[in-house]
Amino acid sequence: MASDGNQIPDDLRYTVKHEWLRLEEGNARVGISDYAQNSLGDIVYVELPKLGSQLSTMKKLGEIESVKVASELFSPVSGEVIEINAALDAAPELVNQDPYGEGWLVLVRLSSPGADDGLLTPEAYADLVRTERGEN
Repeated sequence: MASDGNQIPDDLRYTVKHEWLRLEEGNARVGISDYAQNSLGDIVYVELPKLGSQLSTMKKLGEIESVKVASELFSPVSGEVIEINAALDAAPELVNQDPYGEGWLVLVRLSSPGADDGLLTPEAYADLVRTERGEN
């Protein structure tokens, strides 16, 4: 079941384009936020980069399609894709069901430390979401 779009875990960093990043031993796991999956609606397809691809901060990472719209995905960090979530090929709805868990997108080997510098804190991201919803 899809979430209501209100989950903002406090152990992640966020982009203004609604991707999240979790640092894991020099790597970064990346996905889209609960707010983003809720805004997109039922996700039907996710296009991810190939293993070994080089990503650049806030450049296109892939695409995500829902029954409503197709949107580009952006990388919150620079580095090499070392793992992709292959489960999304058969079950793209995992992004709706568990955006911070089974619905992750890619694992990136960071090209430099401090990769989360400049990303939004959970509090700042919550402010952004409230603003986009017209709640501020």
